[in-house]
Amino acid sequence: MAGVLYLLAILLTCSTAAAGEVTQGKAVVDGGATIASTDEHFVCATLDWWPSDQCNYGSCSWGDASILNLNLSNPVLINAVKAFSPLKLRLGGSLDDKVLYETGDFGLPCLPFVRNDSALFGYNDGCLPISRWDQLNKFFEEARVSVVFGLNALNGRVPMPDGSVGGPWNYTNAESLIRFTANKGYNILGWELGNELSGKGIRARIDVAQYAADTISLKKIVDQIYEGRSGKPLIIAPGGNFEVEWYSQFIDLTKRSSSLDVITHHMYILGPGVDEHLVEKILNPSRLDLPASVFRNLSVILRNAGSSPTAWVGEAGGAYNSGRNLVTNSFVSSFWYLDQLGMSANYDTKSYCRQSLIGGNYGLLNTTTFEPNPDYYSALLWHRLMGPKVLATDFIGTKKIRAYTHCARDSNGITLILLNLDLIETTYVQVSIKSAEFTKETREEYHLTAKDGDLHSQTVLLNGKALNVDSYGQIPALEPLEVDGSQPIKVDPVSVVFAHLPYVHAPACI
Repeated sequence: MAGVLYLLAILLTCSTAAAGEVTQGKAVVDGGATIASTDEHFVCATLDWWPSDQCNYGSCSWGDASILNLNLSNPVLINAVKAFSPLKLRLGGSLDDKVLYETGDFGLPCLPFVRNDSALFGYNDGCLPISRWDQLNKFFEEARVSVVFGLNALNGRVPMPDGSVGGPWNYTNAESLIRFTANKGYNILGWELGNELSGKGIRARIDVAQYAADTISLKKIVDQIYEGRSGKPLIIAPGGNFEVEWYSQFIDLTKRSSSLDVITHHMYILGPGVDEHLVEKILNPSRLDLPASVFRNLSVILRNAGSSPTAWVGEAGGAYNSGRNLVTNSFVSSFWYLDQLGMSANYDTKSYCRQSLIGGNYGLLNTTTFEPNPDYYSALLWHRLMGPKVLATDFIGTKKIRAYTHCARDSNGITLILLNLDLIETTYVQVSIKSAEFTKETREEYHLTAKDGDLHSQTVLLNGKALNVDSYGQIPALEPLEVDGSQPIKVDPVSVVFAHLPYVHAPACI
């Protein structure tokens, strides 16, 4: 009977669509056991230090989105972050290695970053005023943020003949910030040492043995300061681009003293933001498959090392150097982003930090208006619907469909996400559940499409209705369609579907 209904659905669709515009497929989900798991709160975003005069390819896209000048009282910002309750927020980026903190016996003028093209990263050292740190922590508490803070790992280093920077980390200034933070009772999820200084580095690099020694020093500082306190923060490093040999050595060197809780790596799978072919890359299944080797290799290293650290993607914006306007901040961006969330979770990645929450051309929020870009709603739906337990999912049919499944969050059943990369074809997807009991009752569907079919649109439609904040800055409700569970899932061209199947009783989800 189900097969008859499925064929009927296809025939009805074909009566209104040209031949060749409709395909069939099957998503086979194994509900018998999990293949991986994420943290309870997997979705993470970043705030950066870049001043408003930071420009890439002639585009100055950061505005007032820096950690130092972001308007923390903006109601849209507060409500957008609070909607996650909590959102993991990583404070970091290239300039975090050049920040000094106005704590302890600082004794110097606390100056902002000043443009200097001859200086590393194009700026003189900047300073975080203690008053701003207090303001930020007030915002974090109000918006219910879990904070990861990137520390100034270049402090005290000297240039070496081989092009690296050497000498031990001068942690005095960082230690004063950590102590101040702990004494104030500010809640920090983790302290991260450095940004993109591992391996070959980005403009600066640190030898792996020295980096491990500095991480061990950070661990000792945190242990001493937080002794007897609840909620000791995680030790996180190195926040760089993954290289097998360097990461293997780093894990081995820190394993001996159990000094590392989280190992982070960065990913920009689309290349530079100046590339005019980013849309084609985003919709190319072969391109989206490339990062799987990174996730696989890191998971193998951790498993073979018998090491306790977990893996995070600490920073990922699709295209580096601030992204590309009307691509990485538009509807089409959700395809690479959601695919990365699904793929990374399959390999036991515990958190995935999007560059950025706001700022550049890849923010979840518009840099000027604070209005959510389409990827914000993609992230929020993932956060609300996809639980930590990951299920094996195979898709049989066109290679233009990407499929991932998790046990549902805070609900019965499973949630399946389907991404249709095809510009023309609609695909009807049957869902086959292995090793689970189920009935065909009502399911909930969330269809995301671009306004007016424009992939560059910064407005996303949920089940045909535009998502916009109201006059009070409130995030709109995300309401599903109720659908007969016996019918296949219709996935329109270049659309995303989250499907919650509450009637699936999977042993893996108990």
